Amino acid sequence: MRSPLKNKLLRNPGQSLDQYMLDVVLDEGVIYIFIASFVCLLAFTNWGYYFTQTVPNPWAMTFIAIAVVLYCLYKIKKTLKKIVKLKQGRDGERAVGQYLESLREQGVKVFHDLPGDNFNLDHVLIALSGIYVIETKTYSKPDKGETRIIFTGDTLIHHNGFKDDKPLVQVKAGANWLKQLIKESTGRDIDVKKVVLFPGWFIEPTAESKQSDVWVLNPKALPSFIANSQKRLSSEDVNLVAYHLSRFVRAAS
Repeated sequence: MRSPLKNKLLRNPGQSLDQYMLDVVLDEGVIYIFIASFVCLLAFTNWGYYFTQTVPNPWAMTFIAIAVVLYCLYKIKKTLKKIVKLKQGRDGERAVGQYLESLREQGVKVFHDLPGDNFNLDHVLIALSGIYVIETKTYSKPDKGETRIIFTGDTLIHHNGFKDDKPLVQVKAGANWLKQLIKESTGRDIDVKKVVLFPGWFIEPTAESKQSDVWVLNPKALPSFIANSQKRLSSEDVNLVAYHLSRFVRAAS
């Protein structure tokens, strides 16, 4: 029997994080569950032998089992925290991805989870106003206080005063990589707009941020930013880039 699907499917939002979570569970979770279960089995078996007076006192194995189980519980707890964080990031990418899907009605080409060299681009949009690389950051909100991020143009200042420029550096690197990929596949030298989205957060731009080549936004603000941008590509350009990106994603999957 042959599958009726001839082409490989395009990637879903958060697909890389789904795979990474599975790797974390298998590499950092299951092994400790197995070890803890194994030493408990040894201790239980030795107690059985002890009560039947066929082996020496099993206290030593019991103490070893307790120590190993406590260590494994510690590692499992760390793994669960890591999985929760990854799940939050995955869910953020999915939520933004579903939101971006509505842009297809405006003729925008939407790609999710574009695989690169040991990294991935969360979302790529191809519109008449240009090509957009979108990095989604899903941060937990504080129990109290403002859910606000200040964008100064070269850094992000969080509600607790923490300064961070990693999302900006990350999206710039992704945009440069995508620009080179498009140039190699289509022969067109097209600038790529850099966008960082923070679901659920209020973004407060400073006057200096207007000089930045990166948009930092709440996802709900993105459609209006795109709609108000000047037309830079023709319909032929949009279809050409979308075609080559589709081929690249299917080949990489």
